[in-house]
Amino acid sequence: MEFPVQTANPVKTETACIVVPVFKDGDLLPAAAKLDDASERLIGQLIERGDFDAGLGNVQLVPFAPGVSAERLLLVGLGEQDKCREGAFRKALDAAFTALAGLPVDDAAVAFTDVPLPDRACDWKARMVAEAAQRAVYRFTEFKSEPAPAPRLERVTLVVSENGDADAAREGARIGKAVGEGVAYARTLGNLPGNVCTPSYLAEQAEALGQASGGTLAVEILDEEALEALGARSLLSVGRGSAEPSRLIVMQYQGAENADEAPHVLVGKGITFDTGGISLKPGEAMDEMKFDMCGAASVFGTVKATLAIKPKLNLVFIVAAAENMPDGRATKPGDIIRTLKGLSVEVLNTDAEGRLVLCDALTYAERFQPASVVDIATLTGAAIIALGHHATGLLSNDDDLALDLLDAGETAWDRAWHLPLWDEYQEQLDSNFADLANIGGRPAGTITAACFLSRFADKFPWAHLDIAGTAWTSGKQKGASGRPVGLLTQYLLDREADAVAEIEKE
Repeated sequence: MEFPVQTANPVKTETACIVVPVFKDGDLLPAAAKLDDASERLIGQLIERGDFDAGLGNVQLVPFAPGVSAERLLLVGLGEQDKCREGAFRKALDAAFTALAGLPVDDAAVAFTDVPLPDRACDWKARMVAEAAQRAVYRFTEFKSEPAPAPRLERVTLVVSENGDADAAREGARIGKAVGEGVAYARTLGNLPGNVCTPSYLAEQAEALGQASGGTLAVEILDEEALEALGARSLLSVGRGSAEPSRLIVMQYQGAENADEAPHVLVGKGITFDTGGISLKPGEAMDEMKFDMCGAASVFGTVKATLAIKPKLNLVFIVAAAENMPDGRATKPGDIIRTLKGLSVEVLNTDAEGRLVLCDALTYAERFQPASVVDIATLTGAAIIALGHHATGLLSNDDDLALDLLDAGETAWDRAWHLPLWDEYQEQLDSNFADLANIGGRPAGTITAACFLSRFADKFPWAHLDIAGTAWTSGKQKGASGRPVGLLTQYLLDREADAVAEIEKE
């Protein structure tokens, strides 16, 4: 999808549909006012007569407006002006693009950069427009024999009222387009069934990204033989009961001018299907365990966004991929395994397998001497109980890193919430027979899972994002969300900005 920027009078905009945001109270916004004047107060009359209620998210299509070059007007309610913040802005965008996606139009123009938002400039609003447009037209139809017609929308022009905002709008749209494409890629990987999206399939996806990058992305795939030689027996233990071989996928991006600059590392949990192993899950909703690789999917989505944006950073992306199945070779409750770090783990529950693949991936990350490491995983059901489906759980051994991720989440509107990682929780992982157990009981399950991972992240600033509640939606609208690609991409963009600031100081 393309996102050109226009500063000309919106009345002269030749497009199949122009989208006009309207507050429930106060004056019309600049673009809306010009369109209203040219159309003999059509917009104002619709509002005054009550034909259009400008409540938040309400939309109304006007099939013809006199004096306006656009073929159609689409009015979108913003609600009350003093209540319009980021969440309301995004809700109005989603309503607008959902409506556009259902129209027989190839192109549209939107005037959402006019909407005043405290502390949000034109580039942020343009980015949100681009992300919302791509979110609305996304469809997963790979396995439909007769898929419904796909949305036709391919071009969205951003109408900017202030000439000085044009460059900011272009840059915001560029970032939003990249993030939107990364989110869509992550959603597709998450939505694929477990018989297609296997650890080997994820490895093939990494190789394809490397080939498409023209050498920008170096890819290394460690198979089971290499993992055994390495000593990554914790990762291998998870896939022992599966016919699908496990993989450790490593992608390196060199964007910094200094090749030796310490990289930032993202680590994704890639359990392509999780039965729970010998500690078998209940059958109800087990089909949703194809989403247990959404941490890996978010890493792949961030790789895709990164390759489009080309930040001046050194980055490493690691995916620990396995399938957790029960058979005669599967790890059993009570088994003791040896990790890549050398610590022994008593496996009390084989359904706590994500931490067993991530711990070896975190140890592997040490060799890169990273500036920071962030792992992303659908790790615990306890995160859903604690935070529901709105916030990603965040735990970290470094407060500055945690704050950076929280700030990135606020900017991307892909938010996280900081949970404690206190030493007092660590004793729940004590084992009578090994260095530690892989579960710590029911209390504070999300925290003790992070405590487990923290034992393998003692050499670098590290944070853990538990996306069990945010990675997918259940029910009638079941599907992967693509979160937290927005948060992760913004975190990397912020690190690039910090690096540039440091160079300018020197």
